[in-house]
Amino acid sequence: METFLRSGGRALEEEVDRPGPAFHVVLGNEACDVDSMVSALAFAYFLFKTARGDTVPLPLLNIRRSELVLRSDNVFLLRQAGLSPELLLFRDQLDLRALKRAGRLRLTLVDHNILPSSDCDLEDAVVEVIDHHHQEREPNPTCPVTVETVGSCATLVTERILQKAPEILDQQLAQLLYATMVLDCVNMDPAAGKVTPKDSRYAEALEQRFPALPPRGALFQSLQNAKFDVSDLNTEQMLLKDMKAVCGSLNVAVSVLYITLEEFFQRAGLEAELSSFCQKLGFDLLILMTISFTESREPIRELAVFSQSSTCREQVSQYLEQSCSPALGLCPIDTPLPQVSAYHQGNRLASRKKLLPLVKACLREQRGGGEEEESDVPPTPMNSLVEGCPLSEGLPQISAQDLQEKFSKLEAADL
Repeated sequence: METFLRSGGRALEEEVDRPGPAFHVVLGNEACDVDSMVSALAFAYFLFKTARGDTVPLPLLNIRRSELVLRSDNVFLLRQAGLSPELLLFRDQLDLRALKRAGRLRLTLVDHNILPSSDCDLEDAVVEVIDHHHQEREPNPTCPVTVETVGSCATLVTERILQKAPEILDQQLAQLLYATMVLDCVNMDPAAGKVTPKDSRYAEALEQRFPALPPRGALFQSLQNAKFDVSDLNTEQMLLKDMKAVCGSLNVAVSVLYITLEEFFQRAGLEAELSSFCQKLGFDLLILMTISFTESREPIRELAVFSQSSTCREQVSQYLEQSCSPALGLCPIDTPLPQVSAYHQGNRLASRKKLLPLVKACLREQRGGGEEEESDVPPTPMNSLVEGCPLSEGLPQISAQDLQEKFSKLEAADL
């Protein structure tokens, strides 16, 4: 795999807008979760090993290089498989439009079956699709489409490899594919409602061919832990990891943090960093929602409101304190930061999905009507994890493991 990735990088060193060999780019979706990344890597490697002619296969991660650190489970899996992230190619490193203008682009989509509107001008270059989501692509006789609603796109890529070129599988590639299936299919547990017979069949096929693969349970738990690990992130990265923005009378960011407010507030120079973050991205106000767990593994929610404008902060804080639909159950807590209002959130059922309508209503009230626009900045796979928090199902108690498994199902359903 390393040789393949390095050879692609060398081929790109020439000018892409000049005549030369065509590049067969395998492109995952904009979320660039583990499934999207591994499917692109594995299928491009399959093309490298099996395709004839002078076309150069390239796996392309559909995010900027700087955003990979936000996908902590992606980084963990790469390192576990012995692949350096430095070998990967990212969207901001390759001009697909220049390749298309030069007649040098062939595009295979994995883990999605239609291009977003921002990439619609690349549609003519699409030559194949492999996906496990609902099919939205119009039939085209010149573009083979494999769309099957299995638990993981990596299952379909594994199927293609085992059917067409099983000899290219080695321990490293098998571990990437196997880990992705185990993660997407929630440890292959039928009770989670994600795994299909085909997922199970190909996971078992990899286990039989490579008995040294890590045990399913340990592998799943390590990837889940990595997904929620923010220990290596700076403040800006923590805020961006799982953030949505609402624009109206104020530009508001709502970020979910996976540590307590007490831990977050201990970061040196935090207030200056929050100010810099808002100024850099044009936000008037920042709302922080935390989810953490007690020693008895019960979930805790906290909420904080930051703004350099005391008027903005007080108006939004007061609105959230007094909200009734839903009532957040906010109880003020002490904070060392003068520009932050902090709360314990008594209503554990109120996820960000419940908070966003309140924020929009607050902005409408301040502006006297009008529409608010919601946006994702950036489009990370974590955004779906808190949209339908499992606490909204009304369980009186829920363990961290239960919550993580529910997150996985919700993430897969939303992508």
